[in-house]
Amino acid sequence: MTFKYNRLDKGNVALLMVDHQAGLLSLARDFGPDEFKNNVLALADIAQFFQIPTILTTSFEDGPNGPIVPELKDMFPGAPYLARPGQINAWDNQDFVAAVKATGKKQLLIAGVVTEVCVSFPVLSALEEGFEVFVVTDASGTFNQTTRDAAWDRMSQAGAQLMTWFAVGCELHRDWRNDIEGFGGLLAGHLPQYANLMQSYNQGKA
Repeated sequence: MTFKYNRLDKGNVALLMVDHQAGLLSLARDFGPDEFKNNVLALADIAQFFQIPTILTTSFEDGPNGPIVPELKDMFPGAPYLARPGQINAWDNQDFVAAVKATGKKQLLIAGVVTEVCVSFPVLSALEEGFEVFVVTDASGTFNQTTRDAAWDRMSQAGAQLMTWFAVGCELHRDWRNDIEGFGGLLAGHLPQYANLMQSYNQGKA
């Protein structure tokens, strides 16, 4: 079978941010807490930069899972926000699925906490319904690397593509000439080493 490289298409993709909640974030131990939150917000910045339709959802936020990370709610004030009353798999919530389908997009970027449940379950459900699914691995967190690796393996075997937020941004951007200052500035805001590149670039232009 011939491999076909299906790239992320900024005109045909939606972002699903699943259960990035204050309580659940404390369970994410496969990344350092500061690194993980930076990754999540970097992904959100990419969605804003490329004007990607974004859907936020939480699970049982009145319980121990806690409220959504406030920065996400502030960044997407007009986005659909589905506070699921109890469904563990977001795809079991009819309003969530309706919001996803209402975007009209066929590609889905999915990130969340925890990886083997809140990410894997809707990923597998969306694949079953014919969506092309990309898992943003470093904006998804869980208890440990063993648990994470098992979840990654399960999703990739089912047909999901595993990516990082940096790769997502670059695949959407396509060409540095599209907007080096804007996109480079976004990267510099989340990667100190990239800030050095941008500083060097800007000094060279002066």
